[in-house]
Amino acid sequence: MKSAILTQLNEVLQVTESPKPILAKGEVLVAIKSAALNHRDVFIQQGLYSGIKIPVILGSDGSGIVSEIAEGVDSNWLNKEVIMNPGLNWGNNPKHQAKDYIIMGTPTNGTFAEYISISAELLHPKPSHLDWNEAAALPLAGLTAFRALMVQGNLQLTNKVLITGIGGGVAQMALQFAIANGNEVWVTSSSDDKLQKAFELGAKGGIDYKKDKWNKELVQQAGEFDVIVESACGSGFGAVVDCCTPGGKVLIYGGTAGNIGNIIPAKIFWRQIAIIGSTMGSNEDFAEMLAFVNKHKITPTVSHVFPLEQAQDALDFLNTGNQFGKVVLSIS
Repeated sequence: MKSAILTQLNEVLQVTESPKPILAKGEVLVAIKSAALNHRDVFIQQGLYSGIKIPVILGSDGSGIVSEIAEGVDSNWLNKEVIMNPGLNWGNNPKHQAKDYIIMGTPTNGTFAEYISISAELLHPKPSHLDWNEAAALPLAGLTAFRALMVQGNLQLTNKVLITGIGGGVAQMALQFAIANGNEVWVTSSSDDKLQKAFELGAKGGIDYKKDKWNKELVQQAGEFDVIVESACGSGFGAVVDCCTPGGKVLIYGGTAGNIGNIIPAKIFWRQIAIIGSTMGSNEDFAEMLAFVNKHKITPTVSHVFPLEQAQDALDFLNTGNQFGKVVLSIS
């Protein structure tokens, strides 16, 4: 089968032939139609992710058709159009993942290939209103956004929501989820074009976070926020906290700007603000997310589509940060 393999850290992906996976009991073989990129793929290539094993086929997101099933798998899965929960070994505690939890694409092989083997327990029917590219864009970003907002954030209809750094896959899914839920949503970005696209999706307003004292200007416009979804952290995290209402929540699912700094502790404890970490989600979270997507006919935003042969070009584009939504590989 054709696949995009990382053979050395900080080297380009090699698109080459590799063996088709051999199924173990309880597994299925999925013929991949489309695979979506995530920033973790870039971080893995750059050696900035834990548990890397090379060579490895990157990719955590995919949509496709079940082409083979192994012993112990319901025969009804054969030839079904599916998406896959990319998280393996969540464990039995719904509050957090187990120590051996991993995500497809390292250390196990991922979706940048014509085929992937996966436990049938992680299969879910592809939403019928989505095409292959849109379906591939859903799993990791959708699961992360849904758990942050709905599970960790316990989002209520009356909550006013702020989503920082709109443009990435998780942020745009969080935007769509909150809007579908009936919430008032505001966003931040350093790009006027991304802000405009967020407005077109239903955001009520937004601001350029590169502006001096952006947080004060935003609060003047919108008031304080009950729920904030944040992925940058770094030295600017204090400005994010300043936008939170007393008793509100700041949900963190990433840290692209580095370690948190520039925070006055009293602004958190005196105002009773909860800072909550969230990452990925259980298979039950995935099923609930999928039900929400189907109910509201939510369609992930696909920014750009590349052929598998241009997997490295796709990674390079994602690394520029110029996308709005997901970058996708068309496999077959």
